[in-house]
Amino acid sequence: MSDLQGRSGARYYAWRELLQRWSDEWLDPVLHEQERAEPFSEEVRRARWLGGAGARAEQVEALEERLRTVLPPSYRQFLLTSDGWLDTASGIERILPVREVGWTRDLDPGLVAVWGEAEGAGGAGGVRAEDEEYFVYGDAQDPVSMRPEYVRHTLKISHTPEATEVYLLNPCVVTADGEWEAWFVAHWLPGAVRYRSFWDLMNDEYRRFRGDW
Repeated sequence: MSDLQGRSGARYYAWRELLQRWSDEWLDPVLHEQERAEPFSEEVRRARWLGGAGARAEQVEALEERLRTVLPPSYRQFLLTSDGWLDTASGIERILPVREVGWTRDLDPGLVAVWGEAEGAGGAGGVRAEDEEYFVYGDAQDPVSMRPEYVRHTLKISHTPEATEVYLLNPCVVTADGEWEAWFVAHWLPGAVRYRSFWDLMNDEYRRFRGDW
């Protein structure tokens, strides 16, 4: 596969540093591990690492071929650092490895159907968000300010039983440097919390994990 446009010159994301810090804190029995329903395996605790080996470049390229798209740089670099991941801060059971990633419409048609009903009602809150509401990120964002028609186009990158919480990447909103909008969707949210990139989402999840609010 030839080099894909937008891949060269991508910003470096310090995934190894972030994920190692996250692993060390999750596995600290005084701080966090007792919060899990089941302890981490002995193998995970010995490795001090909640992920796996990084995916090979050819595996990520094969995923891009399968999806017929170019993955956003921060997510691509994440997969090359760790091919999947265990718990994050929000009840996400695992971030999917390369072989399991797919479009939401294929992996979770029920979720697409639910959001299709919201789309038919004009949006998650009954009104489709205009640009001045939609393109707000951070503390000022209202999760109701959604465009549910985007859900069928998203990439599903996590798994939790009964799909109560999920991470989605949205290729309908792309930054100048190729980052896709990243969503955190939960059954208890009236919409979704959106981020400019997967990197931003994961850093916010790490802060939530630490209680830094």
